[in-house]
Amino acid sequence: LAAPANNYQKDVNLIVSSIVVISAAVICLMLFPDQSKQWAGKLFTSATTTFGTIVQLMGFVCAILFIGLGVSKYGNIRLGEGKPEYGNTSWIFMFICAGLGSATMYWAFMEWAYYYQTPDLNITAESKQALEFSTAYTFFHWGVTPWAIYGIASLAMAYHFHVKKNKGLSLAGIIEAITGLKAHGPVGRVIDLIFLFATFGGLVLTTTLTTTTVARGLAELLGISDGFGLKAGLVILVTIVFSLSSYIGISSGMQRLAKLACGMTLLFALVVLLVGPTLFSVNNMANAIGLALQNFVHMSLFTDPDGSGQFTRDWTVFYWLYWITYTPGVAIFVTRVSKGRKINEVVAAMLLGGCAGCWFFFGSLGSFAIHQFVTGVVNAPAMLNGAGGEAAVSMLLNTLQLGKLMSVLYFTLMLIFLASHLDAVAYTVAATSTRNLREGQDPSPNLRLFWCVMLAALPMTMLYINAPLDTLKTAVILTALPFIAILGVKIWGLLRWLSQDDGAMPAHAIEEQAARLAEVTSAEVPEAQPVPNNASIILQNQS
Repeated sequence: LAAPANNYQKDVNLIVSSIVVISAAVICLMLFPDQSKQWAGKLFTSATTTFGTIVQLMGFVCAILFIGLGVSKYGNIRLGEGKPEYGNTSWIFMFICAGLGSATMYWAFMEWAYYYQTPDLNITAESKQALEFSTAYTFFHWGVTPWAIYGIASLAMAYHFHVKKNKGLSLAGIIEAITGLKAHGPVGRVIDLIFLFATFGGLVLTTTLTTTTVARGLAELLGISDGFGLKAGLVILVTIVFSLSSYIGISSGMQRLAKLACGMTLLFALVVLLVGPTLFSVNNMANAIGLALQNFVHMSLFTDPDGSGQFTRDWTVFYWLYWITYTPGVAIFVTRVSKGRKINEVVAAMLLGGCAGCWFFFGSLGSFAIHQFVTGVVNAPAMLNGAGGEAAVSMLLNTLQLGKLMSVLYFTLMLIFLASHLDAVAYTVAATSTRNLREGQDPSPNLRLFWCVMLAALPMTMLYINAPLDTLKTAVILTALPFIAILGVKIWGLLRWLSQDDGAMPAHAIEEQAARLAEVTSAEVPEAQPVPNNASIILQNQS
């Protein structure tokens, strides 16, 4: 089990515990599908009602803190020594693939339709105002707050690993560094186990929705059944692709797969924008950005105290928990690919790269779908209550020029995006189940390959029982709730470290230190000793 050359070990106890818990969940879902669906509905309502306001406040605080760190003097702190390992484009594309699932492509076409039928802010359903705010709410749910949640957690993990030089690229590792609770003790074991289970819970929604959409589209194109056999075949195909990518490593596999996925996805959105109603789409996107920014605080903290609050629970709270579910894994992956970056670079890349990419993609596809609705070509909202959202996506694709070709491209992109996303997730899960992982080391290829296979198990079960959207959303909610407290601990730890290491330093001294660290190579930093904090280095230089 040991890898002496790299001085790390596979955490066998954690791996076995994870398999037991995940297998138990899979067996229960397969043996009691109807009861599982009923319990899912009850648990979803109870959890989002009880913790909804806390989740909204957490999201708002993350947005304020993340932006504040980026523009403050702390923004110039460099996360580790040396030059960045990856170029800007590859770097941004990789953490976008780590943070966004392939289900994004479904929501880009259809999310506005849900909001049009059940709008928030006490707007009348299916009104002109509801139609305008449908895109604005899409931009809100895929904009500043979720990327700030990812970003603040990533900064905490990166500071822990690259600046403090603490061992363990895992959630329990950073909690040990902050609180003193041992990563390999009972609390640390529970934290990592919850993380692994939550990662699988988040993947359930992404993988199941992607596979269902692609299977429905391919069945219509080829004239075949979209039964479990086709869906299972697609999951197996994707598993093979991302397993091969994960096995050969980040530089050779993940980096190329991320470029392919993001590049082709943005190209697809550009084609839809150009061949579709270009002027209408541009106007709709500009209007939605204005509404989202103008109403950002209200959207963030709207709890509907005099009403049912159903929209807030079903969407805003759900989405923040959905992003929080992925936060520990994304933070690990962003840390791995961000060595040598400054804090303000991470902030800018997350907010500008992440938001701009999401807004462009959602704006292009969503605006096209809205135009087809208002012109009477495809009534996507009505299809949600009838044939289903997957059928609406297929019909919208067929209305594009070269509809069949665009459909094939779209479904291929969903599978590539899913493979890229799962590749990143497999890395983070493998890193969590590896003890004593240090800066510059990666988990073993065999361990990454093992987790690639395991990542397909739970989504395959959800496909088998044909779980509805509410059940999938409940899987996300229940696995995300523990991370509210953990995210709070990480934020507190980051702020404490920044205050201790750099609080007394003037801004120009931090900039000078960042410039010096950029010229340092990894070989010049002792592996077993933490790099001195910025304040001590400045004092040494002055003396």
